[in-house]
Amino acid sequence: MVKVKLFANFREIVGSKEIEINAKSVKELLNSLIKDYPKLKEHFSENRLKEYVHIMVNGKIVEDLDERLNKNDVVAIFPPVSGGFN
Repeated sequence: MVKVKLFANFREIVGSKEIEINAKSVKELLNSLIKDYPKLKEHFSENRLKEYVHIMVNGKIVEDLDERLNKNDVVAIFPPVSGGFN
């Protein structure tokens, strides 16, 4: 199983800050999330991410959704973040 850490509105949609999913690739993981949580589809449609969504596997940014996942990997999914100082 792969541990998935969710942040901000993704956490609200899923109802948990962390879940476990059985997936062999990032694409498979995203498709599984969409199946279980249809509201996520607007962020992960057509086997690709919206430009504002960032995914990290074991602390490294993922660009290729076909990237393989291994047992005990940790995937973090970040929505858009804004803020700063004036």
